[in-house]
Amino acid sequence: MGFVRLLPRSSSRARDAAAEAELEAELEAAVDLEVDMSEIDAGDAIGMPALDNLPVVEELPAVVSTPVASAPVVIPQAPAPGATGTRVIALANQKGGVAKTTTTLNLGVAFKEMGYRVLLVDLDPQGNLTMSQGLNPDTIETSMFDVLVRKIPISDVIEKREVDLAVASIDLAGAELALAALIGRERSLEKALFEVRDRYDFILIDTPPSLGLLTINAFVAATGVIVPVQCEYLALRGLVQLENTLAMVRENLNPRVGVEGIVPTMYDARTLHAREAVEILEENFGDLVYKTRIRKTVRYAEAPVKGSSVLGYDPTGTAAEAYRDLAKEVLHGAEAREHA
Repeated sequence: MGFVRLLPRSSSRARDAAAEAELEAELEAAVDLEVDMSEIDAGDAIGMPALDNLPVVEELPAVVSTPVASAPVVIPQAPAPGATGTRVIALANQKGGVAKTTTTLNLGVAFKEMGYRVLLVDLDPQGNLTMSQGLNPDTIETSMFDVLVRKIPISDVIEKREVDLAVASIDLAGAELALAALIGRERSLEKALFEVRDRYDFILIDTPPSLGLLTINAFVAATGVIVPVQCEYLALRGLVQLENTLAMVRENLNPRVGVEGIVPTMYDARTLHAREAVEILEENFGDLVYKTRIRKTVRYAEAPVKGSSVLGYDPTGTAAEAYRDLAKEVLHGAEAREHA
C-alpha cells in the first residue's frame, strides 16, 4: 500500500490546487521582469565602459622569437709537459735490465749541470737508484714506503747527493699490498709530491720493472713518460702493453700523461740486430724515438760502484756526453702525446 493512499482524498485535491496557484503566480512575476536587452548598452549592463568607447588596436605587434645562442662546449685540453711549471717524468718499462735506473740518474745529473733543480724518486723496491748514490737501502729507516703508506712528508726521505734523491728501502716491496686497501691508492705519489713540486724544475721517477700499483702511481703523478728500450726484439714487444696501460691511466686517472720519448739503450752499432731493432722502433713510433743512442760501455757499470753517476765518474767520456745529448733532446723535444 502506497503512502498516497494513506491520505484523505479531499486533502490531496486541496494540495494540488494550491500548488497550481503558486506556480501561476511565479510565472506572472517572471514576465513582469522581462527587459529588452537590445536597448541596454553592454557596458552599462555590467558596470564597465562601453565596448564601443574602447580604443581599437588595429594590429598586435609581432612577437619576434630570437633564438638564444647556446654556450660553446669547451673541451679541456691536456697541458703540454712543462706548461704548468715542473715536469714530472716517469721512466718506465715493464721489462727489467733496460737501463731505467741508469737513465734516471744520469739524465737527472745532466739536467742539474744545465742549471735546473732536480729531484729523483726511487720507486723501485730493489733500490738500485738509491745504491747508485752510495746509500744502502737495507739500513734506511724511512723511505718512499713511509711516504706512500704512512703519509709522512716526502721531504723527510730526501737525501742530498749529486742531485736530491727520495730514497727507497726494502720495505717498498710491501707497498703494493699495503696500498691495495687504501682509498685513492693510485694518487698516493701525486699527493706526496704536492709538498715539494714547486721546489724543482724536473722530478724523475725510477719505476719497478712491472706495471703494478707503484708504476700506476708514477703514471698518475707524471706529466710524461720516457721509455728506455734495450735494442733487442723481445724488448720491443713490451711497448704495446705499456701503451695499453698508459691509455687506461689517461682515460680514468690522468688525461695529460703520454709518452714523451723512447730511448734506445745498450746500443751496439756493430751488430745488425741492434740496428734493425732501432729501425723497427722508428718505423712504429716515428719522432717519439730520440736520436741519442745510449751505447754499451763498462762505464755505466763502474760508476755506481763509486756511488756516482757516469757524468761524475767520467765527465769527459762518451757515456757522459750521450746523456748530455739526451737531456737536450728531452728539454727541447716534442711535447707528450698519445701514440695511436
